[in-house]
Amino acid sequence: MTDQPDFDLRAFLPYLLNQAAEEASLDFQHHYKGRYGMLRTEWRVLFHLGRYGAMTANEIGARAKMHKTKISRAVAALEKKRFLTRERVETDRRREMLALTPAGSRAYADLSARARDYDARLMAPFSAEEQAVLKRALARIGKLGD
Repeated sequence: MTDQPDFDLRAFLPYLLNQAAEEASLDFQHHYKGRYGMLRTEWRVLFHLGRYGAMTANEIGARAKMHKTKISRAVAALEKKRFLTRERVETDRRREMLALTPAGSRAYADLSARARDYDARLMAPFSAEEQAVLKRALARIGKLGD
């Protein structure tokens, strides 16, 4: 035994952030999974294409901080559900531009509206000042790895 104070995992910031993220994500999951049969990675790919327009899988990976293998699986699943299309980039045949289909755009619009409502419910227990501080702090932490 050492003279070091006990380490309390429950007070460790990465643990707290992970627990909060998991809880929030699992609760929102019933919207995209129950309604559209999507997994979390599929929802994230759909979101990026809906929010930013057509882009490559590499661009999504850089924005979403997702591994290319997960993106590849999500793209294949979304294509099978007819939510996105792939088009080879003429200047580099190894790359594909991904874009939402009309059905994908409708799913994005629906889920975005549900996400806004869900976000409002999550933030409701906090004052406007607490909400602003929380969002600023999380955004700052999220940029540490950049």
